[in-house]
Amino acid sequence: MAIRLQAHGKINLTLDVLARRPDGYHEVEMIMQSIALHDVLEIEQQTSEISLFVSGISVTTKEDNLVLKAANLLKQMAPPEAGAIIRLHKNIPVAAGLAGGSTNAAAALRGLNALWDLGLSQEQLMKLAAQLGADVPFCLMGGTVIARGIGEKLTPLDLAPPFGVVLVKPAFGVSTAEVYQGLCLNELSKRPDMARMLEALKERNLEKVAGELANVLESMTLKLHPELITIKNYLREAGSQGVLMSGSGPTVFGLTENLAKAKEIAGQVHLPDCTVIATCMG
Repeated sequence: MAIRLQAHGKINLTLDVLARRPDGYHEVEMIMQSIALHDVLEIEQQTSEISLFVSGISVTTKEDNLVLKAANLLKQMAPPEAGAIIRLHKNIPVAAGLAGGSTNAAAALRGLNALWDLGLSQEQLMKLAAQLGADVPFCLMGGTVIARGIGEKLTPLDLAPPFGVVLVKPAFGVSTAEVYQGLCLNELSKRPDMARMLEALKERNLEKVAGELANVLESMTLKLHPELITIKNYLREAGSQGVLMSGSGPTVFGLTENLAKAKEIAGQVHLPDCTVIATCMG
């Protein structure tokens, strides 16, 4: 038996950091949104061993890969003979703020739960997902979701409209830890207005949604990498109705009325050493 799963990336429509916790993590409140851009996992049975093969964008196949971490976590609940061959085709840029690793881990949990016939409930899988990373529970749920706590307390919303999304990922990566460490919560000028964004999404109004995009991490990442300001301005000038950095970056996204418009704008974006992808929310 072979199982094929899509592992969708995400963007943050809002991201607010409320406080630093004693354990070093940060309390957040954000609206997370699945996008059509996805990786593909193909999983089939083998005896005892877990093997991972990657194509497309290169990522490690060592034990610190989140797919292997998810598989090894689930294998603790499976019979000794349970094993799997996992083939991962990567389309989502790596270290981009798009939850590429987290969504692969979530897909591995779903797929191996079915392959090994473990019968774990969604609630049980969510608890395991939280052990793997703050974004993994959201990736297991997908859709349009309010995330609180460190990202693991999820409230699903009605699905947002399939607005187009233009992604621009620079060649460099960003250290999430460095961004959070440099963040001064009492110096933040613009914070997300959750109520206004929820109303804009309810009205399915792109102009209002675009106007409420806000990510407090952006201010710190832009200080570290001011070239992202050029990308933001470029996307606005090309016709995106709202532009924001996703997560801790460095990917910047622009919203459009539909996928066709996103493809049109992506075709006009010519920035050196940047990956440009047209996709949509959903």
